[in-house]
Amino acid sequence: MKLNGKISIITGAANGIGKATALKFAAEGATVIVCDLNKEAVADVVEEVKVAGGKADGFVVNVTNQQQLNDMVAAVKEKYGRVDTLVNNAGIVMDARLQKMTEDQFDKVIDINLKGVYRCTKAVVDIMVEQGSGVILNASSVVGLYGNFGQTNYAATKFGVIGFTKTWAKELGPKGVRVNAVCPGFIATSILSAMPEKVITAMEEKVSLRRLGKPEEIANVYAFLASDEASYINGTAIEVSGCIAM
Repeated sequence: MKLNGKISIITGAANGIGKATALKFAAEGATVIVCDLNKEAVADVVEEVKVAGGKADGFVVNVTNQQQLNDMVAAVKEKYGRVDTLVNNAGIVMDARLQKMTEDQFDKVIDINLKGVYRCTKAVVDIMVEQGSGVILNASSVVGLYGNFGQTNYAATKFGVIGFTKTWAKELGPKGVRVNAVCPGFIATSILSAMPEKVITAMEEKVSLRRLGKPEEIANVYAFLASDEASYINGTAIEVSGCIAM
């Protein structure tokens, strides 16, 4: 098991890619710290991990609240003695064309998707530096590589996350902490359930593999990057899109 004994914090872990990542990390031997806003969903994921024979703990946290994040990380450090991995997965979308986008839509997406990554990383970085090891994995997107119609706010955050990644890799690499980003393409999660079938088909047609990705396929990449098998990968933004045409 490539993550055996690792203590791994995952935000937005109650569903979608976050949940798949929690399950994958646990299957690879990590103790998973499931973090999300939804108390019941957190408990469900923790239970699912344990039923499968894994180890997990759950915390209800809001990535816009630095004190909640600090308290969660302090509790994890006190109980487990270390933090090996942070997966900054929590995020939202509030799409609109530039001319229609409101200040509130812009600010909320920035606060969660960009500043939330900053806050979570601030909460763990001193621990990782002190122990001389750690892995920080940031959720970007193909939108952070190519932009996308109607996603001014989301694109700004996902481009920004890549900037964080490359900057922190330079700052923290000498201290034994690796930082990488993953840029998923169109992934089949519950967020697509409200979309018309013709929109889903159009999305599939933009992918050379002619299908949407699975959350587990993104989780597999996170697990690899968190493991010692990726020990020389630092400061990268890895596209996992099936070769998409944006």
